[in-house]
Amino acid sequence: MIELFRQDREEGGRMGEIVHTSRIKIVREKGPTRRAVIEGFNEPIYYGVHGGIKRFYKIEPEKEHAATLDHIVAATAA
Repeated sequence: MIELFRQDREEGGRMGEIVHTSRIKIVREKGPTRRAVIEGFNEPIYYGVHGGIKRFYKIEPEKEHAATLDHIVAATAA
């Protein structure tokens, strides 16, 4: 669970109100495949390996999925 706070600058830097709480459950399916269920969304997100990542780990998944690293890079770029 991760919470996003809004800081009230007039309060002298004290913690502000909670504006959002992320609730995510991640379950390992098979091999490197993991399913993330995010509260508020009907469809899960799948994580796994592909490309250079699967070559690095020397595995061949049944189905390739974006890696968690891909999502971190995308979130940073956004």
